[in-house]
Amino acid sequence: MRRVDLKHALLLFPSPVALVTCVDRNGKPNVLTVGWFMKTSSMPPMVAVSIAPSRYSHHLIEQTGEFVLAVPTKEIIEKVHKCGRVSGREIDKFERFGLTPIPATRVKPPLIKECVANLECIVAGKLKTGDHTIFVGEIVEAHVNDEFYNEDEHCLDLNKAKIIISHGGEYREIGKVIAYKLNGDISLVIE
Repeated sequence: MRRVDLKHALLLFPSPVALVTCVDRNGKPNVLTVGWFMKTSSMPPMVAVSIAPSRYSHHLIEQTGEFVLAVPTKEIIEKVHKCGRVSGREIDKFERFGLTPIPATRVKPPLIKECVANLECIVAGKLKTGDHTIFVGEIVEAHVNDEFYNEDEHCLDLNKAKIIISHGGEYREIGKVIAYKLNGDISLVIE
């Protein structure tokens, strides 16, 4: 295998893309594009997002202890990209980029109507990791757009919800099924 300079090591991992909403103490919402997030626990359900301390959203999440993790699709890729290019300190990204905030059930940050799923989170812990902070959020409410919900598997229907990944200098949508999980084994899809 070829060795890669460590400054490029993270570019070897494609990342799903999400939006994070948060609010200031007066309730003014902000939205941030993230590529560093993951599931961390199923009981209780938890997720983690990694945000640089220089980001306005980092400050807001530290202040309020709440955020919403939202799942965008390729249909709003331009809005998703733009939300990651400017700071909410200066502008209202919801207004500027045409995203619709809708009230959450249990937290102050809004859901995003244009996203296929929204997870309301209360910060359960944080960890400084180099130049970022990982915020661990306990999911206290989950919302999904009915059109994109697979009722049998209790997940998003990825044939309908075109989830975005970021890799290098490009965005891609999640592709075709290559195998099925069956009783602990997998069954490959033959082309």
